[in-house]
Amino acid sequence: MNTNEGIRVAVLVEQDYQDLEVWYPLLRMREAGCVVTTVGSGTSGKYHGKYGYPVEADTDVSKVTAADFDAVIIPGGWAPDFMRRVPGVISFVAEANRAGKVIAAICHAGWVLASAGVARGRTVTSFFAIADDLRNAGAEWVDREVVVDGNLITARKPDDLPAFCKAILAALGAAG
Repeated sequence: MNTNEGIRVAVLVEQDYQDLEVWYPLLRMREAGCVVTTVGSGTSGKYHGKYGYPVEADTDVSKVTAADFDAVIIPGGWAPDFMRRVPGVISFVAEANRAGKVIAAICHAGWVLASAGVARGRTVTSFFAIADDLRNAGAEWVDREVVVDGNLITARKPDDLPAFCKAILAALGAAG
């Protein structure tokens, strides 16, 4: 019996996601024995990454609650710009934060954190191009591979994925 099999992880998906930032954490969490669910914004059942790789949503955000998961992973690419336009995504992420769930955001996913009010008063990192957006949302932005601030884990770019996933598993108390 895998000791991580009860850990439930949502990976948010939307069009134009950064391919590695969906698939690396998704496969890494599955490899660790976590139950991973792809949660779409509801605009489609199938989403394509920036480089064309498809992912099918197992469900959409209107059919789940934060209580269904132990962690939420938000990938980057252009997907966060589309995600933050969906009120259900924003309320889901805000609800997860209020419940103290692990929220992990990489690259441009900081846009979702800003829109959900999760960044305010937190220390975060992201792709450098959205540093001003996060500062304007009330966060302290730093340029580090991975930043853990309570239940919030942030990383900058695909090169940071190993440290990002390691931090997620550690925050979940999961064996890796």
